Amino acid sequence: MTEPERKTQKFRFGVFELDTASGELCKDGKTLPRLRDQALQILLMLLERPRDLVTREELRNLLWSSDTFVDFDHGLNTAINQLRSALGDSAANPRFIQTLPRRGYRFIAPVEMTPNPKGTSEQNASAADSGGPVDSEGFASQSSRSSILSDAGELPFIPRRLVRILFSLIQVMYLTFYIVALMRLSEVEAILTDPRIRAFPILIVLIVTAAIGVPIRLYLLAATAFHYRGLSIKFKKLFPFLFFLDELWALAPFLIVHRIGFGLAIAATSALLYLPFSQRSLLLMGFSGKQSLVER
Repeated sequence: MTEPERKTQKFRFGVFELDTASGELCKDGKTLPRLRDQALQILLMLLERPRDLVTREELRNLLWSSDTFVDFDHGLNTAINQLRSALGDSAANPRFIQTLPRRGYRFIAPVEMTPNPKGTSEQNASAADSGGPVDSEGFASQSSRSSILSDAGELPFIPRRLVRILFSLIQVMYLTFYIVALMRLSEVEAILTDPRIRAFPILIVLIVTAAIGVPIRLYLLAATAFHYRGLSIKFKKLFPFLFFLDELWALAPFLIVHRIGFGLAIAATSALLYLPFSQRSLLLMGFSGKQSLVER
C-alpha cells in the first residue's frame, strides 16, 4: 500500500482503531503506547489482508532486506508478542492474530476500513469502497451500515472448510429440487389439476426456473469445490437474481402438500425463505478478505 493511501485510512477491529497516518493504536478511543516500527508494519500487513495467510517469508521480505543478517525468528516472535500484548490477545485462544505453525499468521477478526477524517482523498475512499486493499470482498464501510442485509463486519469468522461444506450442501439441495421436479412433471401437473389453479403458467415457470437453476447450482458447486477466486464477489452480483429464484422455489414444499400436510409445508417454506440470506452470510463469514478461496 502506498503512503498516500495510508494517510487517508483508519482500520477498526473490535474495540481497537489504528490510524495509518500517525501509526497510533487506540482502544475505546484511548491511545495506547506506540508500537515499535516492526510490530506496526506487521499489523498493517495483517489488516490489509484480513483472514488471509501472511507467510513468514512475506514478513521477512517486509521487515528485513535479503542482505541483512538478523535472528529473524527471534525478531518476528518479539514483534508478534508485542502486538498480542497490545491487543490483549493470546496464541492459545486468538481473537485477532492466529498462528499457523511454521507457515505464518492470519488476522481473523472482522476489519472495517474507513477514511481518515484528517486526510483528504475522497478518491481513495471511493477506491476502498469499490474493492481496495481491505474491502475487495465486501468488508464493512460506513455507507453499508444502512443496509438491512448483514455485513461482514457484523458476522463472526468461521473456518472456510465448514463454509464450503454448508454452502455446497445448500447448492445440492436446490439442484435436487430442480432435477426431481423436472423428472416428475407429470406428477406436478396432476397436483395442479384443481380448476381454480392455472396449471400451465405454473408449469412453464417451474420448467424455465429449474432449467436456469441447474447450471447456476453446478457453477456454484464447481466454484466451491475448486476454490474459484472471488466467489464472494461473484455471488453478491448474482444475489438479486438468485434471491428471486430461491424465494420462488421456497414454495416447492406445497407441491407435495398432499404428502407432508399443510402445516409442515408452511414450516418448510419458511425455512427455505431464509436460505438466500444464509448463503450470502456464509460467504461473508468465510470468504471476506483479499484472497482466493483456497483454504490456507
